[in-house]
Amino acid sequence: MTEKVVVLGAGYAGAGAVQTLEEELEHADAEITWISENNYHLVLHESHRVISDPSVENDITIPVGEIASPSTEFIQARVEGVDTDDESVELDDGDTVDYDYLLVALGSQTAYYGIPGMEENALTLKGLDDAREIHEQVKEAASQASRNDPAKVVIGGAGLSGIQSAGEVAEFRDERRAPIDIYLVEALEEIMPGQDSELQGAVRRHLEEADIEIMTNDPITEADEDTIHFDEGEPLDYDVFVWTGGITGQDALDDCNLDNEHNRVTCESDFQTSDENVFAVGDSAVIDQGDNPAPPTAQAAWQAADVVAENIARAINDQPLETWTHEDKGTVVSIGETAVAHNVKAGGMTFPVRTFNSYPAQFLKKAIAARWIADMSSLPKALKAWDSL
Repeated sequence: MTEKVVVLGAGYAGAGAVQTLEEELEHADAEITWISENNYHLVLHESHRVISDPSVENDITIPVGEIASPSTEFIQARVEGVDTDDESVELDDGDTVDYDYLLVALGSQTAYYGIPGMEENALTLKGLDDAREIHEQVKEAASQASRNDPAKVVIGGAGLSGIQSAGEVAEFRDERRAPIDIYLVEALEEIMPGQDSELQGAVRRHLEEADIEIMTNDPITEADEDTIHFDEGEPLDYDVFVWTGGITGQDALDDCNLDNEHNRVTCESDFQTSDENVFAVGDSAVIDQGDNPAPPTAQAAWQAADVVAENIARAINDQPLETWTHEDKGTVVSIGETAVAHNVKAGGMTFPVRTFNSYPAQFLKKAIAARWIADMSSLPKALKAWDSL
């Protein structure tokens, strides 16, 4: 009997898993169906580049036809739900797709934590359209501003996405000599919460050198159409407000009969969920890693994609599943055209300098993205994209 394997999502985990599934199931009696709302894979950790320069988007998107072989059926549609009893996926056009084995890799959506007015008034950065919209709003605000009355751009959330977004707004400002004031707002005491203090300090210095005002230790309590309100501080007026403060699972998993936490499916370290025929990976999943759960990062998704695909093939062949443990290979964060790298490991070795910046960090960040593009598509595409990364 032909086994129907369905993959949901074209992010890092979904795209990577499709390629490995094709290899693992090449000689098996199996059919692979890949479903995604977009007909391309976005190199999401470089999407902030579009904020300063929309022309880079072709370099950071990879058409699905360059990733999957013709033997994999691709369906461009939004997933509306998963019925584990009927073993089917519901699509936005009313169609359903049956499966024998399902991989949930739908990614995440922005979490607003019930803050009044946040969802209605804040921009987000979860895709290409979001990055374009931020660019357009920053451009429009700058065109109506002056040196005496600069545009105010506020980035809420000082994790990787927020920091890199603020850096791109600064790049836009500097390249165009635009009258823009930039604020990076974080509810906790320090930027990059939970990270090493050495990395936090290095990134803070670069943000301050980029003339980005950092506001920490004061949560946002409300956002209206032109003002942000804080728990203790004075309200802050804005022209453009971008919220990058957290993630939650996709609405498509609302009524899914799988164990989950805020619509992020819980699974064991072999990626198997509460339904043995359903696997989950990437931001869609909360993966059991003991006391140190795998973070919702591109790095973790890259690592996990191969293993989850191999395990689906193992499940089809009634073989024992492999377990996966996330290996932190360090952090590289860009602030405009500069970058900071920390605790980087490559080839089983740790870089001799724990934290470094300038050209070596910039080169490393480009190399990481270029390698992923080469793996997903081709070396020529990666080389062409180099200047955009």
